[in-house]
Amino acid sequence: MTDLSTALQRSLDGRWAAIRDETRKELNPERFAPPSGWLSLEDYRARIADQVQGIAETGHAARGFPVEMGGNGDLGGSVTAFEMLGHADLSLMVKAGVHWGLFGGAVANLGTKRHHAAYLPSIIDASLPGCFAMTETGHGSDVQSLGTTATYDPATDELVVHTPDLRSRKDYIGGAARDGRMAAVFAQLVTGGESHGVHCVLVPIRDDAGAAMPGVTIGDCGPKAGLAGVDNGRLSFDHVRVPRTNLLNRYGDIDEQGRYTSPIENQTRRFFTMLGTLVRGRISVAGGAGAATRTALTLAITYAGHRRQFAPPGASDEVLLLDYRTHQRKLLPALAKSYALQFAQNELVALMHDVQVSGEEVEEHQQRELEARAAGIKAVATAHATATIQTCREACGGAGYLAVNRLPALKADTDVFTTFEGDNTVLLQLVAKGLLTDYRDSFGDLDTLGMVRFGARQFAGAVIERTAARGLVHRLIESTPGRDSEKGPLDRGWQLDLFEDRERHLLETVALRLRKAGKPDADLFAVFNDAQDHVVAAARAHVDRTILESFVTGIETCTDPAARELLERVCDLYALHTIEADKGWFLEHGRITPARSKQVTATVNDLCAALRPHAQDLVDAFGIPQAWLASELLDPIETTR
Repeated sequence: MTDLSTALQRSLDGRWAAIRDETRKELNPERFAPPSGWLSLEDYRARIADQVQGIAETGHAARGFPVEMGGNGDLGGSVTAFEMLGHADLSLMVKAGVHWGLFGGAVANLGTKRHHAAYLPSIIDASLPGCFAMTETGHGSDVQSLGTTATYDPATDELVVHTPDLRSRKDYIGGAARDGRMAAVFAQLVTGGESHGVHCVLVPIRDDAGAAMPGVTIGDCGPKAGLAGVDNGRLSFDHVRVPRTNLLNRYGDIDEQGRYTSPIENQTRRFFTMLGTLVRGRISVAGGAGAATRTALTLAITYAGHRRQFAPPGASDEVLLLDYRTHQRKLLPALAKSYALQFAQNELVALMHDVQVSGEEVEEHQQRELEARAAGIKAVATAHATATIQTCREACGGAGYLAVNRLPALKADTDVFTTFEGDNTVLLQLVAKGLLTDYRDSFGDLDTLGMVRFGARQFAGAVIERTAARGLVHRLIESTPGRDSEKGPLDRGWQLDLFEDRERHLLETVALRLRKAGKPDADLFAVFNDAQDHVVAAARAHVDRTILESFVTGIETCTDPAARELLERVCDLYALHTIEADKGWFLEHGRITPARSKQVTATVNDLCAALRPHAQDLVDAFGIPQAWLASELLDPIETTR
């Protein structure tokens, strides 16, 4: 690495740079690098199971749990370490994330001291492999409507877990098909004939010999498009009995007399509070998607820096792929967005850590901000991964289609990221809902926004002010002389103002449309359904703005002059390519003139040319160990002329 790439890496690695370095050094490539050849389904699953045990031996897993629960309380460090696994093998990242992040996270966040003492030591050292049984065949995003039941039997002081029909079967459950011994099962809790909504119950699914427990039917989802090392399975329960104390009872409990109590009286609010504690999984998926994307870009850009094709007229040497403007256009804006998302991910992880490790009762607005930002970054990062990895595959031609060069596996493994841990379209609607409703009122139905009955312009302005409270950003915007700044498209204040203005306008107008839901004869679903595209556009504009602001803030922390100057240009490319991609909206709404639109496109081209000499430094700054990349694309092809 050059001095420049080293300085860039320091900025990208962020607050948990030491954890990233530790992960790069400690995860032995011989054990944790991606497989070098084809493996059978069983061999791949066995390999990943062994790697999970290897991670447990390093002690990394303890970071994800509070000190009082046997961990070391570094939640941000834990999420960062798991993100790094995305550079190696995504099957390992997902399998580890299911066990420690989802299963372990459910016990830690939804359970109480009795559960922490009984289960967390075995979860942390991976001697009790677990799975997270939320999704059902008929219920994915609509978790509130799960069909599985957990009914209290006062005669035996037990909970009876039951799958009433095929739609209520637990499906696609990571760890269920092969290794899991216990499942955190989400079910409708019923006492005395009354349902108290979805709660989580610990249910043993296998005995020590690996046989299914009585009443538990385990199925194997079989081969998938990707993530072959993750043993996804199906679980059905035929009146399976577990002790009453297996109910994870932080937010709802049943006493010895069978009486249900909860610190949160409203059932819907209780449900969303429970889910909010599990936000770490969504953040980890965003981080893993980012790692996979950076791996793909490193491979494609490195390859384009030595692969030649076609000689210019009168010349003997063929041109490097990366010297073609079309190739630059394919890869460099995607690279810029990956930089932007890395800074945004770093901020998100820091926010999660500070909110969840503070030791104080989390205020509603803090939890709301964390959940909304996690949903938005996850949606954008995973969509970016899907698009960019495909672009990288195409940019490498036939070589990109070879399994040895990893791009096909990266494409297949990340494809599901856009729908698990929250379907991206649903997540963007949740982001918009958070922007359009007061937090207390938002605990109503997800599809109902009838409470939006106040002045749209005042509301939108308040949202912008609340979520963009950075003095630097405001100073830059205030220094902008006008909508089409005389400084041109490279004026950072103009870029920030344009992003903010788009978000404000979309929020104002969607709020006005949704006010129709407040009329007495309004069909609430129809009003919302008609405006869904508008709602999603507002959410996407919001996420774009927060990502740009994270990039601007990240640049401020860079102390190396050369690296900072390069980051400024990368940020310009991210901002202007985003504007260019949505220039139809900006032109239609009079936010830019046709002349400025053409200037934006010309400036994007200029930035691609200016960044081309630094492309290798920019990908080297991702700090991906060569052994993890493991690809022939990195080896220059010698000419024979």
